[in-house]
Amino acid sequence: MSVSHSSRLNKGVRDQYMKLPQGGMVQVTYVWIDGTGEGVRCKTKTLDHEPKSVEEVPEWNFDGSSTYQAEGSNSDMYLVPVQMFRDPFCLDPNKLVMCEVLKYNRKPAETNLRHTCRRIMEKVTDHYPWFGMEQEYTLLGINGHPYGWPENGFPGPQGPYYCGVGADKVYGRDIVESHYKACLYAGIKICGTNAEVMPSQWEFQVGPCEGIDMGDHLWMARFILHRVCEDFGVVATLDPKPMTGNWNGAGCHTNYSTEDMRKEGGLK
Repeated sequence: MSVSHSSRLNKGVRDQYMKLPQGGMVQVTYVWIDGTGEGVRCKTKTLDHEPKSVEEVPEWNFDGSSTYQAEGSNSDMYLVPVQMFRDPFCLDPNKLVMCEVLKYNRKPAETNLRHTCRRIMEKVTDHYPWFGMEQEYTLLGINGHPYGWPENGFPGPQGPYYCGVGADKVYGRDIVESHYKACLYAGIKICGTNAEVMPSQWEFQVGPCEGIDMGDHLWMARFILHRVCEDFGVVATLDPKPMTGNWNGAGCHTNYSTEDMRKEGGLK
């Protein structure tokens, strides 16, 4: 299988260091969406106390010229923490924080769509909008070929893979189950998972979440997915059509309701 070199490092040696006490210090990993609008980035900061709320996490900055978000001549950008989660990689008391990105002049970055969404969600709080989102993704080897597929040729036709069981029907379940547990530990509102129609394709569901929380939980679940895959040495892609031909595409289906819709007879 085509996996990354770093995934083959001795994880037992790593565990030796991960068990060391932190002396009351806390690692906080800041997560944000980069200038592509699709990629996630992260960097970690030490705090001298465990933050009890996201308001206790300070703003930080980064070089936006290296994330497709600024020019090199004026590249400082701000990370504004907006949602805090437990860190399933470094464990308690360490944290993951989802951040909005502001430009040097404190205006939202072009790909900071959360800023716009939050304004809309604040206008409709009385409707208590709920979202549930179903994120499909495909596992790839480090060579860009679907994980578990024959190096030359293709697996058998679609049919036995959806919600499948068995080594000849599903590939990468270890990754899926690790991601699920990591999300639960973090406090992500993950509510399910299943194998999808194309082999090496999977789905997880997040929700119901109210208002802006939906985006925060979904994006952090995506970040955790990429980090879990990094540990296993494979790649998760959200590409809507990773394989040409008569192979199933991948999407992110959205379920939505308001309080009036959820009442008896409300949908009608």
